[in-house]
Amino acid sequence: MKALILAAGRGSRMGALTRDQPKGLVQLGGRSLISRAVESLKLGGCQQVGIVAGYRNGLVEPLADHAFYNPRWAETNMVASLATASEWLQNEPVIVSYSDIFYSSETVAALARCECPIAIAYDPAWRHLWEERFGDPLSDAESFRLDQNSYLTEIGRKNVTYDDIEGQYMGLVKITPPAWSEISATLRSLAPERRDRLDMTSLLSLLVERNVPVQAVPRQGPWGECDCETDLRVYERWFDQGLRA
Repeated sequence: MKALILAAGRGSRMGALTRDQPKGLVQLGGRSLISRAVESLKLGGCQQVGIVAGYRNGLVEPLADHAFYNPRWAETNMVASLATASEWLQNEPVIVSYSDIFYSSETVAALARCECPIAIAYDPAWRHLWEERFGDPLSDAESFRLDQNSYLTEIGRKNVTYDDIEGQYMGLVKITPPAWSEISATLRSLAPERRDRLDMTSLLSLLVERNVPVQAVPRQGPWGECDCETDLRVYERWFDQGLRA
């Protein structure tokens, strides 16, 4: 199994921290987010870790076993970055990770064991984390609903109530070659402008609409998403209190 970290964007919401480096190189607990991801992915069973670079690509490419490059990183979203690694995705299972999250190797291993062609990691206990990060958790949370067999039925809708949220997607997804074939067909059906704007959550929503099975795997161990500097302060406090991640 291989892994792929999507690290092409700058992450402008981090302000001065990403003026000269991509968001994945922001330090958390004395280590970059990407270095944390690489460690968890390899301990979780991924033999090789690739990185899709874009902004200041020369800074992140040395951290990968294999580097991909999105030359249109400033004009496109994550799915366009994902497509640059099609040579991997069409040949073997790949666990795809955002560059601005940290998570445990146990979550990676659980995702790798899932037999569904496409599977995502999610946090069923999401509300505690969102209450730490936001005054109003619903201001940022999106819909996330599952059927009785833990297959995704809805994701990504805004303006939700707590009843619409059974968890939150973590930014980790396993994609097998059959799933990549389905994704590629979905992308070909879209106008180029829409394809360029597509993020991962929107892609998952499209797959659900097309009745493509997407299984949800609950996370194991600590995790966090780093959208802005205030998120970093939350996690640094956790580390001060003894969190190991």
